[in-house]
Amino acid sequence: MRPHSLVVGSALAVGVAVVAQEPPARPPSPQPSAFVSHAEHIQPGAVKPFVGAALRNPYEGNAAAASDGAKLFVAYNCVDCHGADGSGAMGPSLADGRWHFGGSAAEVYESIYQGRPDGMPAWGSLIAPDQIWRLVTYVQSLSAGKDVTTENFTGRTVERTGH
Repeated sequence: MRPHSLVVGSALAVGVAVVAQEPPARPPSPQPSAFVSHAEHIQPGAVKPFVGAALRNPYEGNAAAASDGAKLFVAYNCVDCHGADGSGAMGPSLADGRWHFGGSAAEVYESIYQGRPDGMPAWGSLIAPDQIWRLVTYVQSLSAGKDVTTENFTGRTVERTGH
């Protein structure tokens, strides 16, 4: 008898016979109610390639999308690593206008979708693309209007005297 394989969720099961079982019931995730679950957008095991420069944020400059992104920032626990209002914690600040991997909409999307070495996990298989764009809109709004050359790490304006 030839072995069969079946993709179950994100794991590959190999054997003579595989029986898929329903997972045990879990309480609903803490997503804002205005958002559709990512499961309706992304099929298990599907890999969507990142197309870099071809990406354009459909919510650029949209205040409502930035507000939704702020709620997602909390719901997906981004605040645990990047701090309240993206001010930085264990992960880097997102509010200072300094971007290690680039701050364009496509680059921020890529950072969220694919993750980055040494700490940023890949969220592309867990968060719907629409929600990632809302997060991008929010994150990019955090540094709007800031001149990082005149601010220190606490965000207070540096008084320049003398020289």
